[in-house]
Amino acid sequence: MPTIARPTQTEYPVYYHTYISKAEGNDLIALLKKGNEDLQAFISSLPAHKADYRYQPDKWSVKEILIHLMDAERIFAYRALRFSRGDRTGLPGFDENEYVPNCDASSRSIENILTEYQALRASSISFFENLTHDMLIRNGIANGEEVSVRALAYIIAGHEVHHLSVIKERYL
Repeated sequence: MPTIARPTQTEYPVYYHTYISKAEGNDLIALLKKGNEDLQAFISSLPAHKADYRYQPDKWSVKEILIHLMDAERIFAYRALRFSRGDRTGLPGFDENEYVPNCDASSRSIENILTEYQALRASSISFFENLTHDMLIRNGIANGEEVSVRALAYIIAGHEVHHLSVIKERYL
């Protein structure tokens, strides 16, 4: 399987550069696999009381961050699916600040969330592994901005790195 090359800066809106720049390397599938392994190992090593911890009252808990990552991965992968298949219909944005309060993270165990996370990541990896080069460089409009399929894939990887860094810096 050939590697999925990094997107150029012309393939995504400027505000996604932060995430794409955090996805280091040129092998997307390896990044997605390693990201999942790193996240699973790190979150599993946290003391149980940290799962619902917030470093400030208005900030998300670790569980909420993980569910946010899954929500975003699903949305970015859905966009990638639509665009890879040639669908040029503009897609709406989403407001993560509306999603998180409605995810009921506190009622779930961290183990349950990590199991779902692992299944979702396996699905994303399988999807991206089976796209052709032509599918990967197709683009579409999401939230009023043009973005390529491979940029969406790298956004998923970098978004995970970003939030894992936030957890390490502010939650421990």
